[in-house]
Amino acid sequence: MSTVIYPSPIFGPVHSRRLGVSLGINLLPADGKFCTFDCIYCECGFNADFRPHQKLPTREEVRHALEARLLDMQQNGPKPDVLTFAGNGEPTAHPHFAGIMDDTLALRDKYFPQAKVSVLSNSTFIHKPDVFEALNKVDNNILKLDTIDTTYINKVDRPTGHYDVKQVIACMKAFKGNLIVQTLFMKGTFEGKSVDNTTDEYVLPWLEVVKEIAPRQVMIYTIDRETPAPDLEKATHEELDRIGELVRQAGIPCSVSY
Repeated sequence: MSTVIYPSPIFGPVHSRRLGVSLGINLLPADGKFCTFDCIYCECGFNADFRPHQKLPTREEVRHALEARLLDMQQNGPKPDVLTFAGNGEPTAHPHFAGIMDDTLALRDKYFPQAKVSVLSNSTFIHKPDVFEALNKVDNNILKLDTIDTTYINKVDRPTGHYDVKQVIACMKAFKGNLIVQTLFMKGTFEGKSVDNTTDEYVLPWLEVVKEIAPRQVMIYTIDRETPAPDLEKATHEELDRIGELVRQAGIPCSVSY
């Protein structure tokens, strides 16, 4: 399969389906994947196939590289719509995530004050006070919740350590609306079993929890690139539109990416 391993600590800018012109901030090593999930749909591949050997970039390295890139973009373009923490795994796993976020916000204000700062997170560290506080500062605090079904989570998202979806939901509620819930819908099979989460069996319980979380927005999307599990399928436009309309009927803005 064709996997995507991103440079570190800065990559892009790239054009994001959901965010526009995005300058990527990768707090993980450049030679592999470092994540608390091992999602069967991850564009970076399975964790075991891409073990990194390099160290995490330091806070100072991230700040220096980001400032150099922003200065270049200020002088030569393009102008970023967003600075996005993403890359080869879970950005909040970096032990200095909170400090790096403070540096990033300061550099954003200096060079491109109109740009947004976004974090794409799988939500596994939002129970940590420093991570929670840092995420509460960003413009787009985008937190994953693919389902509330524990069996599905273990089959598809495959947490590498302890993961309590009830705790995650409680922490999401604690943001008091200052978050965007991100959910991937797909079909197909993995190891001979269905991974279709587009049916009411999964959608309706998820929707009830989303209502309780009361985020300012929901982003739903489907697989867009090659996946490490070969038998996955995109959700159809019609399926995604149906789910998006259910969210909007609940009074929550919802974007759909096909």
